[in-house]
Amino acid sequence: MKDKEENNYIWDLDIEPKLDILDEEMTRYIEVCKEKLGMVPNVILANASDKERLKNFVNFYNRLMMKDGFLTKLEREMIAVVVSSCNKCFYCLIAHGAAVRQLSNDQVLGDELMINYRSASLSERQRLILDFSYKLTETPSKVENSDRNILRKANFSDEEILEIVEVASFFNMSNRIAVGTDMRPNAEYHNMARK
Repeated sequence: MKDKEENNYIWDLDIEPKLDILDEEMTRYIEVCKEKLGMVPNVILANASDKERLKNFVNFYNRLMMKDGFLTKLEREMIAVVVSSCNKCFYCLIAHGAAVRQLSNDQVLGDELMINYRSASLSERQRLILDFSYKLTETPSKVENSDRNILRKANFSDEEILEIVEVASFFNMSNRIAVGTDMRPNAEYHNMARK
């Protein structure tokens, strides 16, 4: 682990990545991260302390966030930011705020979502997605059929609703791991997709 004073350590646990134990698929995944991003995200390095943990994380993350789904990639990243804002997760706010900037080509949207998504200039569809995601995060026991029916009345399919739930739930879990371990975002995220 790097000296915490450098401000670019992975997390506050004394657990190092074990890249030498990874299988060929996960080794290649890390190489692709370096090629495409110019870095390996700290969340990947943190999970690389156990080869099964890394593989499970990568497979679930990629299914939810990278593959074509019922929601757009931007909508999924917006959910990640709004959930992370509610949970005050520094790692995910910075990393997924950068993704929102990249996908939207909007220098302000990610920051607006971080501070108060309700003040952002959003489509009605985006607002409904984020309202539901925020309620599911802040007060999950208060989510009722009427909340799902608001989405249905706006022509969301049940598959779209399930995908909203999955993405919001994944980031609630990820946020708790990141906050609980003091996971730090890579320094590169701060300037990514900024003009």
